[in-house]
Amino acid sequence: MQEKGTISIHTENIFPIIKKFLYSDNEIFLRELVSNAADATQKVKRLASLGQYNGELGDLRVDVSFDEKAKTITISDKGIGMTAEEIKKYINQIAFSGATEFVEKFKDAKDANEIIGKFGLGFYSAFMVASKVEIQSLSYQEGAEPARWICDGSTEFEIGPGNKTERGTDVILHINSESEEFLNQHKLQEILDKYFKFLPTKLVFGKRSESVEDGTDKDGKPQYKSVDVDNVINYAKPIWTISPSELKEEDYKEFYRQLYPFADDPLFWIHLNVDYPFNLTGVLYFPKIKTDMDFQRNKIKLFSRQVFITDEVKDIVPEFLMLLHGVIDSPDIPLNVSRSFLQADSNVKKINSYITKKVAEKLAELFKKDRTGYEEKWSDIGLFVKYGMISDEKFYEKAKDFGLLTSTDNKNYTLEEYKEKVKVNQTDKDGNVVYLYTNDPDKQDAFIQSAQKKGYDVLLMNTPIDGHFVTNIEHKLEKVTLKRVDADVIDKLIDKDEKLEHILSEEQSNKVKEVFEKAINKPTYKVSVVAMSPDELPVTVTMDEFMRRMKEMAAMGGGGMQFYGSMPDSYNVAINGNHKLVSKILESADEKAQSELAKQAFDLALLSQGLLTGADLTAFVNRSVSLI
Repeated sequence: MQEKGTISIHTENIFPIIKKFLYSDNEIFLRELVSNAADATQKVKRLASLGQYNGELGDLRVDVSFDEKAKTITISDKGIGMTAEEIKKYINQIAFSGATEFVEKFKDAKDANEIIGKFGLGFYSAFMVASKVEIQSLSYQEGAEPARWICDGSTEFEIGPGNKTERGTDVILHINSESEEFLNQHKLQEILDKYFKFLPTKLVFGKRSESVEDGTDKDGKPQYKSVDVDNVINYAKPIWTISPSELKEEDYKEFYRQLYPFADDPLFWIHLNVDYPFNLTGVLYFPKIKTDMDFQRNKIKLFSRQVFITDEVKDIVPEFLMLLHGVIDSPDIPLNVSRSFLQADSNVKKINSYITKKVAEKLAELFKKDRTGYEEKWSDIGLFVKYGMISDEKFYEKAKDFGLLTSTDNKNYTLEEYKEKVKVNQTDKDGNVVYLYTNDPDKQDAFIQSAQKKGYDVLLMNTPIDGHFVTNIEHKLEKVTLKRVDADVIDKLIDKDEKLEHILSEEQSNKVKEVFEKAINKPTYKVSVVAMSPDELPVTVTMDEFMRRMKEMAAMGGGGMQFYGSMPDSYNVAINGNHKLVSKILESADEKAQSELAKQAFDLALLSQGLLTGADLTAFVNRSVSLI
């Protein structure tokens, strides 16, 4: 058979479109062609297992080679091969069956993944880098003749007798002048390592040197020699293709080290395996997060039939689990289309929900089986769990039973347990249970101690996400309100309508207020004299809980909160009318002495909050020295 012909395209030439729109992602050609070769190899293996091929299978492998002088890259397989008729059918017809639709839909595409594979164009990605593509193939069918197909990137092709003597297919790319970067050992090795570490078919790229034992020297010590061996790209069976019952803990850890050579061992992992209503396998690891520098995404690798596709897994993996590590493999994810299509795809939504469910089940199981071990890991996994509770309603429903609140004495409670613990002592006059919390226990220590003197508990909320988490659980829990421990004096934070006796008369209170207002002389600081326990501090400076939250949201770009962000910081200054310092101020006839005592007490309150800076701090230090 010798034939020349035209690939039937009912619209403009498709090859310039492929070259134009895919140039920035041109390494994908190797992913597509090696994947095709691996598929052909798996097919002949399958036919042999079904008794439909009785010949010798031989060394089932895919070889990639290049010739820098001839400017060619060759992808060879020992798969099912093709007859001339099959080449015409699969390469000329099927690959272009969607050409008209393709051109109409994707002429404005910017991303290679919007195009490759969607219309059977995997093979034709070769024309991104080749000026001419040749196929030499010999079918597995008995009596088949070798066939050769050649095309120069136009719609013209030529097909005739080939010279292949062994079953399989060689795809020979004659690399164009713009793509000679691929005629490079290091470059090709890098691409093959990226996409094919876990290919199910043995993949060989040339040779590499290996040191092997070669007898002993005159002292009886072993000596070695260098030998050339096949440079095999891929590992043996990857872990996610093996049944969990066949795997030990060390297998999971070893695979993690392969993926992330410099990371600490993971805390635990989840083995994903589902075949209905979609196919999905994989292993997701919960990593140890040591610093904020670890909060980088793109740690989950997405594969399709063991071929790497991308580490951009947004939409497939729930947002709150993007900090996990590991591998997901699914032939059902529409990998080769635009991201907007990805979001709308029903399988993607199902997979996203499935992963959320599996993670929740695993965490619940760990919590029930070994609560102590779970609590030890909480500082590492709390971030994931809280983020999930905030962002995913279904996850919240499950996580409310294993999401933990940690108090400043390092005890952990579920949401229900904590409410039971504090509701008797921390319910205010309106029937609301008040949870007190600190985001900086060192800085807010005086306020924490003040709360603890009353027998109140204080929660630790000091992770990057706790500001949102506080608001979230406040909305979810009935008759519960959260207040930062430094948002007011303790008796006002949990107002039980218990009036403490005021030792000052109204006239004395007004006098004290006037002395402090003059000494402070800051319009944004609102002074009040309140009855507190004599052993509380003489002056307490606080910012209202609502105002602080609004300003924090404005700082994070919260929509509609910018108004609060532009307002100056305002503080409440509570003077403890029952403190002996206040009596001392009233007893002094010297206005200057009164003012100095008031200013000193106020500055101490600022200092405890980290609010005393600059010239005010210097003046305070100088005044303190003079008082010694």
